[in-house]
Amino acid sequence: MPTPVEIVDYDPSWPACFAEAALRLAALLGDLVVSIDHVGSTAVPGLAAKPLIDIDATLRSAADMPAASGHLHSWGYEPRGSRHGDGVWAFLLRGEPGQRVYLCPPDNETHRKRMLFRDRLRANADLAVQYEGLKYKLALEFRLDGDSYTSAKSEFIRAAIGTAASVETLVLKLPVRDGGQ
Repeated sequence: MPTPVEIVDYDPSWPACFAEAALRLAALLGDLVVSIDHVGSTAVPGLAAKPLIDIDATLRSAADMPAASGHLHSWGYEPRGSRHGDGVWAFLLRGEPGQRVYLCPPDNETHRKRMLFRDRLRANADLAVQYEGLKYKLALEFRLDGDSYTSAKSEFIRAAIGTAASVETLVLKLPVRDGGQ
């Protein structure tokens, strides 16, 4: 069955939707989870996106994956599998907006890259505008093929993360100073 790709203008309620979802997930997953992060385009103020809140829930241990998966499934989250061999398992909760929750093992590279890309877009308005333009273009090209839409964004994301990784390395080497002195 084809997956339609719909991009909508930024909705200022998305951060509140994430906050509400994060509280629910924290209560549901309890001490199995060490962090719950808003990732994806809805986490970037002003950026058009699919109306779906992407959430990374990092688990305390990879051994907690079955229990965490069971909790999500019991609360109506549809299992979507682990499609990339990275140890991350996806779940979908339909709604307005929907939620896509990714259960991530600790120290997961996919989670690290998602956070890096999100932060890069938040920090660089020009990059965010370029990404938004690409998303609209690809949504027209792959209107009924969500997998191809996602795949076609990969090179842009890799390039942005590569630049961000270089900036991150540079920043870590700079001395920390109090701006008031």
